[in-house]
Amino acid sequence: MRLQWEGDNGQEQAAATAAHERSELVAHTHGEPISIGNEFSEIRVSRVETRNGSRLLVESPRSGQWVALCPLELEALTWQNTATFSAMIGSPFAPLVAEDEVPPVDDTGNAAGREQDRG
Repeated sequence: MRLQWEGDNGQEQAAATAAHERSELVAHTHGEPISIGNEFSEIRVSRVETRNGSRLLVESPRSGQWVALCPLELEALTWQNTATFSAMIGSPFAPLVAEDEVPPVDDTGNAAGREQDRG
């Protein structure tokens, strides 16, 4: 007998989808991964090629969490201050902004329904 709870199948499917997506990314790794760590954390970074260009695959071997970041997302890290990173560390495994709070984005990367400033 297997115990289940409401939403169990959805989580299982999401985990399988994420594992498949990660394996596809790892299959397109260029060069050797780089690992860095200290007494608090260890991460591994790899350059991967996707159909939309290069991404940096950032993985936490301890937690199994990973993210693939495009160059613009990586550049956005440089726009942040230490308070942003402190907030991220203060709520591990939780997003800073809930998905329902994120404005939709159109194909050009602009918030949908908002005209780009032409000034």
